[in-house]
Amino acid sequence: MAKSTGIDCMKKNAVFIFSENQLGYKFSDTHPFNQKRLTLTVDLLKEMNALSTSEIVAPRIATDEELSLVHDPSYIDIVKKASLETGDTSKYESYGIGTEDTPIFPHMHEASASLVGGTLTAVDYVMEGKSTHAINLGGGLHHGFKGRASGFCVYNDSSVAIKYMQEKFNARVLYIDTDAHHGDGVQWSFYDDPNVCTISIHETGRYLFPGTGNITERGTAEGYGTSFNFPIDAFTEDESFLDIYRTSFTEIVEWFKPDVILSQNGADAHYFDPLTHLYGTMNIYREIPKLAHELAHKYCDGRWIAVGGGGYDIWRVVPRAWSLLWMEMNDIQSPTGDLPKTWIEKWSPESPVPFIPTWMDPHPLYEPIPRKIEIMEKNKQMLDKALYQLRSQKSYKDID
Repeated sequence: MAKSTGIDCMKKNAVFIFSENQLGYKFSDTHPFNQKRLTLTVDLLKEMNALSTSEIVAPRIATDEELSLVHDPSYIDIVKKASLETGDTSKYESYGIGTEDTPIFPHMHEASASLVGGTLTAVDYVMEGKSTHAINLGGGLHHGFKGRASGFCVYNDSSVAIKYMQEKFNARVLYIDTDAHHGDGVQWSFYDDPNVCTISIHETGRYLFPGTGNITERGTAEGYGTSFNFPIDAFTEDESFLDIYRTSFTEIVEWFKPDVILSQNGADAHYFDPLTHLYGTMNIYREIPKLAHELAHKYCDGRWIAVGGGGYDIWRVVPRAWSLLWMEMNDIQSPTGDLPKTWIEKWSPESPVPFIPTWMDPHPLYEPIPRKIEIMEKNKQMLDKALYQLRSQKSYKDID
C-alpha cells in the first residue's frame, strides 16, 4: 500500500454543501416544494451534534457554460428572461415554466444555478480527492430537461454533474434514484451513453407523475442496457421496497463497475407524503444510505455523492430521512431513540401536524394492507423481469 501523502491526511470524510442562498429556490408560500426542509434538517443535525461548521461548504453558482453541458443555451436565456418577468407569463409555458407545477419566481435563474452549483461543488470535493463523500440536499432536481422545466425542476443538477464528471474527470458514473417519482430527466440525458448507468426505483407511472419509467426503457444505441427501471406498485411497503433496492443496486453495481456513485435521495416514498401512494416508513431511509455507502467503498474507492430530491412532508419525514443519510455518510451511528426535545419545541409552533417524537416511526404506522402479499409478488415479478437480461448476460459469461 502506498504511503499516505499530506493531502490524504487532510482529506475529509464527508462535506455538507449548504448555504442560506439555497432557500431562494421558492415558487410560493403554498407550493409543495418547500426548501424550509433544508433549514429543518440542518438544525436537527446541529442539535444532534452531528454537523459542525467545519463540515459545511457553501455552494458556488453554476456558470452558463456548465449549465450548457446539458441545457440548451436558448433555454437558459429564457429562464433568465422569465426571472425578470412581471407581466404575462403564459409565453413561457411551452418551456415548462410559468405553469402550476413550476411557476416563475424572482431570481429564478440565480436560485436554480445555485442548486446546480451546489452539486458541482460536491463533485469537485469528491473527484479531486478533498473528501471521500459529499452531500448537497438542495439538489436532486431530476425532472429538468434539455430545453424544458418539469415537475418543480428548472435545471437538472444531477445531469449537469454527471456530464461535468465525464468531461473533467473522465468518470464512469452510476446514478441511483430512490425518489417515488421516476428520474426521467437524468435517464433521458444519458439514454444512449454506455458510460452512465441510471437506476430508478419509483412508484409506477400508472398512478404518478411523470408516467414514465417502465422496465422496457433500457437505453438506446450504445447505451442500450444501461438504463434500469423498477416501477413498484402503489401501497408498496418497506420489505418489498428494500428487497428491490438491495437486489437491483448490488447486481447492477457489480456488473457496471462505476468510478463514482451519485445517489438521488428523494424522501417521498414515505406513508406520510401527500403526493405519492407508497407505504414506506423511516426504516427505508435508514437502510438506503447504508448500502450506497458500502457499495461506494467496495467499487469506487468510497466516491459517493448524494443529493436531495422530492419530499413533501417537510416536518415529519424529510428532516429525519436526510439526517439519517448524512449520519451514515459521516460514519455516525444511526440513532433509534427520541428526537432532540429542543428541536421539537422550537419547530412545533410552525408545524401544521404533530411531530413524530422518535427517529423511527411508531409501529404500526397504518392499518394493514389487504393486498400485501399480492403487491409483494407483483413487485418480485417486476424485479425479475427488469433484471432478466442482465442476469442472462452474466450467466452466459460464467459458462463461457
